[in-house]
Amino acid sequence: MIDRRRVLDVWRRLDVTVRDLPLGVLLLVASLLPSLQGQGTEIGGLPTRPADALAGVAAVLQSVPLAVRRRWTLLCLALVSLGFALDQLRGYHLFAGAALPIVLINAGNHQDKYRRATQVAGTLAYVAMAVGLNARGGDETLVEYVTFYLILALAWGIGAWMRSARAAEAERRARVAEDARNAERTRIARELHDVVTHHVTAMVVQSEAARYLTAAPERLDETLAAVSDTGRRAITDLRHLLDLLNPDHGTAEPRTPPVGRVLTLVEQTRRAGQPVEFTEEGTPAAATGSSDLVAYRVVQEALTNALKYDHGGRTSVLVRHGEREITVEVGTDGSGTGAASPGGSGRGLAGLRERVDVLGGEFSADRARDGGFVVRARIPGGGGSGGVSGGSGGSTS
Repeated sequence: MIDRRRVLDVWRRLDVTVRDLPLGVLLLVASLLPSLQGQGTEIGGLPTRPADALAGVAAVLQSVPLAVRRRWTLLCLALVSLGFALDQLRGYHLFAGAALPIVLINAGNHQDKYRRATQVAGTLAYVAMAVGLNARGGDETLVEYVTFYLILALAWGIGAWMRSARAAEAERRARVAEDARNAERTRIARELHDVVTHHVTAMVVQSEAARYLTAAPERLDETLAAVSDTGRRAITDLRHLLDLLNPDHGTAEPRTPPVGRVLTLVEQTRRAGQPVEFTEEGTPAAATGSSDLVAYRVVQEALTNALKYDHGGRTSVLVRHGEREITVEVGTDGSGTGAASPGGSGRGLAGLRERVDVLGGEFSADRARDGGFVVRARIPGGGGSGGVSGGSGGSTS
């Protein structure tokens, strides 16, 4: 049994001239068949005459150039038009005359240069042929000549429509590709913001605190160790992100952080001098898709802002795993200070809002009455069992 897919692949790999040649050969053979003599296109009303040597020339001119109709469009059109004029003026009415509308469609579709000049030259050539036919005794009326001309113009118009449709499709694909690139750049920017901002903010705050611990070597050593640990985590996260940008990437671990890393965020923030109360309810689902990552990023960004704008203030983190969603709530009481803040652009919260919206969830970041702030997110796709569970679920630390 012949593998059709393999045959098609081999056919597509052939040169375009080879692929276009069979149609020309078919028309040439059909023009030479006695049963089809005088059965081709007829314009001008001249009586059909028997085939002779010039009939063979006309048949070749109208059929063989079809092999180069996409490679040398204008040359093909000129040769076929010449063969068609010879065919009609001599009264052969060959079957190969069917090639003229084919090459007109092809020219309207593929010809890149001299399109307007080609239309003008083709019209003048048609008028000259019509005059020649009348001079040789043709009995066609003006209306019939105009009708045939409009048919040929329609063939060109079909090709022009195909050309415009192809260009519109190419533009659409380019636009889709550009949108995809922009979306990927935005995603990368968000990832870099989430990774860099959190770790660097923690390092800045820890370094600022270390300046006042010179009299307490043990605490100073502990603080500097925390800075080093934060730096190593930043390098690990950045290396993982760069691995994802590598085209050959494919074997590294999934980028979705395990749920247990939320507790790592909390511990890191505590070492930076932020008192954090962490509560986790429910059982994390085995597979949550993007929901787990978005929940992690919400906690990360909210804790980063707590370090920036309410350093030292009491902070609470609640992560609740429901059957169909993950709920995150991070808040501060406004009792801290923003003196150690390195500043920010606000793009982190905006990026989180977009991430949550993409998943069909809800996100809010509001000022609290006591001067702090509260970040809330409801992220569809939890999948965990409700209630309190052992381990990390239902725990408070």
